[in-house]
Amino acid sequence: MAQISAAQIREIVFDIQTELNKVAQLEQQIETTRLQMPANPDLTTIFYESLALKLHNFYTGCERIFQIVASDLNGGLHTSFDWHRRLLNRMAVPHTDRPALLRQNTAQRLEEYLAFRHVVRNIYGFELKPERLDKLLADYSEVWQQFHQDIQTFIEWLNQLANELEP
Repeated sequence: MAQISAAQIREIVFDIQTELNKVAQLEQQIETTRLQMPANPDLTTIFYESLALKLHNFYTGCERIFQIVASDLNGGLHTSFDWHRRLLNRMAVPHTDRPALLRQNTAQRLEEYLAFRHVVRNIYGFELKPERLDKLLADYSEVWQQFHQDIQTFIEWLNQLANELEP
């Protein structure tokens, strides 16, 4: 990590927290949509498409946090064909002057959401496989809690670092 000030670290914390708050809103939206499905069986395909987009948004929000860390603390992003996967993997290992953002288990579980996001971007909604979506939805709350905990731990580290850098 290049020379960085306490003020810059606090801006990074603000940016991460802003994204984390947006991702947190998805939990209620997902649950609301899931609860409406049984009462509207004729709309199952539409509900699945909505849920798929919400899971897509979940991983996109996670990745935005990774991009903040990579850009502001690691010095940049990869531009290779597999940069999305490489970015996720980099967040699970310590980098020069910073701890890992994610635990290995969290990163492994997020890989499923990264792969699913790719699917959502490349097929028609009516082609979604309900079994795969159901599995991701069943795991979502736990994965979200793991991710949230990991990010909070990282934010605590950043705040401690900012406090140490203040005169």
